[in-house]
Amino acid sequence: MVCYLLQTTLLASVVAIAGATTVVHYPPALSNTNNLTFALNGTGAPGIFNSSTVPDKSYGEYNWCNMPHVRTREYKTPSRDFTLEYVEIIQRHHKRTPYASNTFFKEDVAWSCTGEGPVAYGKGPSGVSSDVTEIQWQAFTSAQNPWVNSVGPGFVGTTCQLPQITADGIVDSHTHGSDLRAVYASRLGLGSQLDPSVAQIRVTNNVITSQVAGGLIKGLFPETENTAVLIQSSTYDSLEPTYSCPTADNLHNAYTSGSSNWTSHLTAAASLYAKLDSVSGTSNPDSAGWHTSFDHYYDNLSAKLCHGKKLPCSVNDTSLCVTQDEANTVFRLGNWEYSYYFRDAPDSTQYSALHYGAWFLELKGHLEAVVAGQSKVKYFHNIAHDGSVSPVLGFLQIANMVWPGMGSEVVFELYKKKNDHFLRVLWGGQPMVTSTPMGTLDMIPLQTMLDYITSMVGSGADLYAGCHS
Repeated sequence: MVCYLLQTTLLASVVAIAGATTVVHYPPALSNTNNLTFALNGTGAPGIFNSSTVPDKSYGEYNWCNMPHVRTREYKTPSRDFTLEYVEIIQRHHKRTPYASNTFFKEDVAWSCTGEGPVAYGKGPSGVSSDVTEIQWQAFTSAQNPWVNSVGPGFVGTTCQLPQITADGIVDSHTHGSDLRAVYASRLGLGSQLDPSVAQIRVTNNVITSQVAGGLIKGLFPETENTAVLIQSSTYDSLEPTYSCPTADNLHNAYTSGSSNWTSHLTAAASLYAKLDSVSGTSNPDSAGWHTSFDHYYDNLSAKLCHGKKLPCSVNDTSLCVTQDEANTVFRLGNWEYSYYFRDAPDSTQYSALHYGAWFLELKGHLEAVVAGQSKVKYFHNIAHDGSVSPVLGFLQIANMVWPGMGSEVVFELYKKKNDHFLRVLWGGQPMVTSTPMGTLDMIPLQTMLDYITSMVGSGADLYAGCHS
């Protein structure tokens, strides 16, 4: 283990996992986000939840609908002593409809996606198979199908696949790509067409990441018409992630189930739950997870507000509606939950190390290959989910954890100065502040980060053993 990891504070905790690694947990900073009293009884939303647009003077503020990302106006260019050699980005997809599991509301707010896709069709390399008609999916229901009304109100009457990236989300994806191009194209020598020998795009097996890729790539490489993106098998995908890690699952289940630190906030929010349940018609207890966290209610309400829809009212009593104050409390509690999931729980760092260690091993390999002159790739972009970005933040032990909103990104910039390499990690477009002895990740020696990844994960064999110990 590298020496700086031994500089533990009184609050830091050390956990050994199978293999040769020892994870040191450095607790996050104290803020309104991880203050349960404020989450329950505070006022206001923890950021912006009703628009993708943020005035320039406020850019950088938490915006669930469209998180701040690298763009020219706020980008800080290092001194000329540093040469940018490689950039790797991992981002959450942009705004979408709710998931089907979050739409079991008996409510008066409908979703329509007519003409918005998603696109799904096959294509071959040449001849007739390469000249095919683009096919868009449009959901529909049939009165003759007796199962229609059994799957939940969210499906009835909608023309959306649940989930799908909305037209507004595609616009945000294109803007995101254009902003990244304005910063990195000239610095890295990227052309107007995607050249896979220089730049690569990776997605997960969830089709919404490919939907975002369509808009993002058009902004990043505007002359690209058709291209291939990278994807791993859903059996072992490290990006989503979907690889099997029972040890990580058991850790997470332990600190989010019987733990009083977890269940106390659910009990304290009983009156809020009662109101939300009375509007939605959801029973308590239920078998779909509506009362094990605020995830379902958070997703349903935030998706509406981000798309300019009203908050829901009961179909049985139109005077019974979710208020903005109640929605704001859901949003504060949701952010508190994510801080607990990935930073506040003592075992959360070990969980992130196991749950997302494979992706960090791949990142480490990319960085080492560039330094060794074994790779010509200058830009690598991963399009993923909140369940991907969150463990990245947990792994790096960000000082102030939030629930990563739509389009949130972590950027790894590799620089060379003379014969040495340095790393800058950006969150919301600015250097990430961590609770670790690494501090702010602003031009730290590359070896420091490589050693940190090794201390958290070990080798691939160590990670695999740790996941199955």
